[in-house]
This record gives sequence, structure tokens and C-alpha cells, in this order.
Amino acid sequence: MKRRVNIYQLAVTALIMSVMIPVNKCNAIPAFARKYQISCQVCHSPVMPRLKAFGDEFAGNGFRMTKYESPRYFIPTGDERLSLFRELPLAIRLEGFASYNFDNSGTADFSAPFVIKILSGGELSDRLSYYFYFLFNERGVVEGIEDAFLMYHDLFRTGINFYIGQFQVSDPLFKGELRYTLEPYKIYEAAPGNSSTDLKYDRGIMFDKGFKTGTTLVGEIVNGCGLSEATDALLFDKDKYKNFMGKISQDIGKYVTIGLFGYTGKENLSDPSMLSPDITNKISMFGPDLTLNFDDRFVLNVQYVRRMDSDVFTGGDGAMQGDLTTDGGFAEVIYSPKGDMSKWYLTGLLNLVESDADELDYRSATLHAGYILRRNVRVVTEYSYKFSGASYGKISAGFISAF
Repeated sequence: MKRRVNIYQLAVTALIMSVMIPVNKCNAIPAFARKYQISCQVCHSPVMPRLKAFGDEFAGNGFRMTKYESPRYFIPTGDERLSLFRELPLAIRLEGFASYNFDNSGTADFSAPFVIKILSGGELSDRLSYYFYFLFNERGVVEGIEDAFLMYHDLFRTGINFYIGQFQVSDPLFKGELRYTLEPYKIYEAAPGNSSTDLKYDRGIMFDKGFKTGTTLVGEIVNGCGLSEATDALLFDKDKYKNFMGKISQDIGKYVTIGLFGYTGKENLSDPSMLSPDITNKISMFGPDLTLNFDDRFVLNVQYVRRMDSDVFTGGDGAMQGDLTTDGGFAEVIYSPKGDMSKWYLTGLLNLVESDADELDYRSATLHAGYILRRNVRVVTEYSYKFSGASYGKISAGFISAF
């Protein structure tokens, strides 16, 4: 059994990362800026896709500004129950990079376009909204739809926001789609053996409610098998089980937010070697998170996750392992010297995953820098060093745009 990471070790890691950089929650979609005839800066700080407080509020209100209407948004048809856009709100995100030594290949590569996304979203009524994006191209492959959901704001006048569709299970923790780095939050994708349950994309329902005390409650019910294709019976879930996640977060003063989440569920797993009967894997995950945000000039995000699996099949021989534990998390620092008025920013990210399933072990450190040419166009460079396994460094430089 390996020596595992604990919360104290993660806190020390975050402190080390915080002194490396000097100190003085939806995707970016310019269709909203066109709709309201405002700058992207109103919602993003210092640049897309990261949201500031107003952007979070805007998304929570169903992508609408409650104090004034957008100019001539709907066609007047005489039917008050019909919401018909004058123009379909569309936006495009395009990014490309030149890279060296990715996957320890020792080669240089032009990776452009690396991503092309087609995005759309907006309000269908005073309470009903939608959002989706289509990955027209990611790493040279048409990936299809990832985020796609309907949202009903203030359900039954209870203050609860209700979502149905597909989304990242980790969205109530830290939204992977809003990070600056190419390097992902590795703990969210950690799943041992042939388990298909993780904290990435899934289908289901989500609801959240905020309170005047600064408390926010979030709940999810999901299939627990990711974005798999439907079966011949037109079913997306691979088994009869549904999985559940809950999150509570609390603002402490002006600069601090703490949170705690829990996830529980089951999945049926088949033996790849066909020598053993199917098994039911019981999954539980939990962990705290912390955000320090000093006026969008210095932001520290820390997440810790412990995952426990009762039974999974691992390796090519289909060996069954029981009582697997996976620990991990990340510490992320964002420095923008003038907040949302900054022309440049720095980001640091530490990833750490340690598991009884050796293939999940991962340690890396990333430093990312961006310079804003236009509010919706920036040039970036990033260096990551992977410490686990065969250690190596990888570097990239390129552009990210949205229009």
C-alpha cells in the first residue's frame, strides 16, 4: 500500500505554488456581448473564459441581465407564448498552438486549429434558458456535443435553478471549461480499471439554490457512465443505477469561499477476460475545496478529492481488485495585476493523483502566461513538467480567440 497524500500535504503544496508568483464558474460566448451590446469584460476577468462575480450571476440568472432587456431580441409575433429570436445567437471559439515534446515524443508540432467550438445560448422566456456547444474540431477530430442543457430559473418561485441535459459533474466544484491552462484538472478524470464513472461529463439533472447568508447548495442526479452512445434500446445508461452528488459552499467575508462535496453511486462492470461474472462497483467520493479571491487580482483555488471503489477489473488480464482508494487534487493560482483591466496574466497549476491503481498516479506542475491583444483574442504560452512515471517537460505557445 502506498503512502498517500493528505489535506495537509495539499495545503503545503498550494502555499508553495502561491509564493512562486508575485502578488501586487459557462464557457465564453460573445453572442451574449452582441446581444446586450457590451464588452466581454463585463462578465470575464481579465479575459475569457474565466468568469468574475457578475458573470457567475449572469449565468445563474439564465444568461439574462435582469435590469434591462436586450435591444429587439425577439420578433414580435403577437403570441406571448412564442419566443422567436431575430437572429440565432451563435459564437465561435478558435485556438491553435505550436508545441514541443507533448506525450514525451521529443517532436515539435503545429497544432492549429487545436479546437473549434460552435456555441449558442440564451433566454427562451423570462425563466427558461438554454446553452450548448458543439466541438466541431478538437485535436483534428469532430467530437460532437459536450455541454448541452435547458435551465429553468427560480423554479416554482423557490429560488431553485433547475438544469437538465449533459454537463460536467465537477461544474459545482471548479469548471474545467473555465480554466486557462491546456493541462486539465487530473483528479476529475481519475477512474480506476474499467470503471466509467468520473467527475467529467455525464447526463442528468442538477439544481442549485443560493441563500442570503452566502451559502449555496447544489445537487445532481446522473447516469454515472459518462457520454456513452445510446444502446439499441435507446438507453444511455449502461445499468439500472443512478448516482448522486451534493455540494455545499459558504462565503466567509469578502475574499474566502469554502466548500464540501460528496458523491455516491454504483455501476455494473463486466470482466474483460470473460472469466468472471459481472460485478457491482460501489463508488464514493468526497472532499473539500477552497477559493481565495482578492478582487480578481490574485486567485487561489484548491481542491482535494478522495475516491473509493469497492470492486473493479484492472489490467489486460481482467484481474479484479477490491477496496481501491484514490487520493488527489490540485492547487491553481491566477495573478492578474490590474484585475479585469489587466493586459496580461499568469497561472500556475499543480496536479497530484495517487491511487492503488498505479496507472492513475500523476504529478505535474504547470506555468501558463497570457497576453491580451483584444478582449476576445489572446496569445499564450505554457510549460508543464510531469514528475510521475517517466519525467518530461512539454511546452506550447499559441492563440485563443472567440467571436
